[in-house]
Amino acid sequence: MNRRAIWLAVALVVLLLGGASIYLYLKARPYQAVVDHGPSPAAQANPYLAAEMFLRERGITVSHAEGLSVLPGIDPRQHTLLLFGDRSKMTPRQVDQVLNWARAGGRLVFVAESLWDEKAGQSNDLLLDRVQLHQMLSQDLKDPPADPTDDPYPNLTKLYLEDEDAPAYAGFDTAFHLEDPKNLAQAWANSGKATHMMQLAYGVGTITVVTDADLWKTAAIAEHDNAWLLWYLSADTAVTLLFNTEHEGLWTLLWRYFPQAIIALLALVGLGFWHVGVRHGPVQLPAPAGRRQLLEHLRASADFILRHNGQHTLLHALQQDVLRRARRRHPGFDQLNVAEQWLALSRLTRQPTRAISQALSPVSKQRLSSAEFSRQVAHLQTLRNAL
Repeated sequence: MNRRAIWLAVALVVLLLGGASIYLYLKARPYQAVVDHGPSPAAQANPYLAAEMFLRERGITVSHAEGLSVLPGIDPRQHTLLLFGDRSKMTPRQVDQVLNWARAGGRLVFVAESLWDEKAGQSNDLLLDRVQLHQMLSQDLKDPPADPTDDPYPNLTKLYLEDEDAPAYAGFDTAFHLEDPKNLAQAWANSGKATHMMQLAYGVGTITVVTDADLWKTAAIAEHDNAWLLWYLSADTAVTLLFNTEHEGLWTLLWRYFPQAIIALLALVGLGFWHVGVRHGPVQLPAPAGRRQLLEHLRASADFILRHNGQHTLLHALQQDVLRRARRRHPGFDQLNVAEQWLALSRLTRQPTRAISQALSPVSKQRLSSAEFSRQVAHLQTLRNAL
């Protein structure tokens, strides 16, 4: 390709790119979009964040507590304690501590956590039992008489105030009902069938019991008069909110934030155990259940001796066995010379003297042939069996 063709190709590419850029510039239109990333980490960690912000906007100081250990440092006068956390592990000593704080002038608001057990005469909520209120299911109540006013919101809880023509409406869970068998409550709020909030004087303070606190969580705080009710219960005081008393353990936090490191550590530990426990050499097969015959053991022993000690060891052992048996059969055999011993053996075994001399002659160190070795062994076995 010559230089002119190259320049034409480059010009064509530039022209195409320029045309595409102009087209995109004329067709493209800028716009704005809102991307919802969901609740912030603070909102996810605190379901009552919106309620706190609402109270702060009205000049109420709100603080958090992770346990009742902060209670001795809180002045009960002009202070509200919101117990919205789990109290299943609350001890009698802590119950006394909370009630003494309320008796000294504090405002206590807590959620009833357990149903009243008529047979046991108590519930599993120590604090609720101490204020002598009972919680039960609304479905266990008798149907109320017909309301001539025809309540338009039977599922909403209504709180009536003095000098107010219309009630305040709150979205309590209507599945639960509070009962006051001692008639201690001075104020209460009802739905069409049940009571969901009771307030009673306690010393110079007040205690408010509610069936649930979900109406003050972020998802429901803006509905009905939920936010106003929370402000009404804590107006003109500082607020301490206790809602998260259960803390995650170290292993849970490690798994949440460092799962890859934990998996790598477990894999490393597994490899370490595998390396320590690896087999060296082939796996040994189990011994057969059947036992060998005695003759097989003898043959195996003879083969072993033959391989490691040679032929002369076996032949010498047979010769000594023959002489040992001759001593038992012929007294004074050791006092005879060699020729006399051979004659004595000839009489005892009825074998010719020549065969006896060949069998008992000193064993040569040289390796015999298989035939010669077998013949020599046969002669010695014949003499031994004859004795």
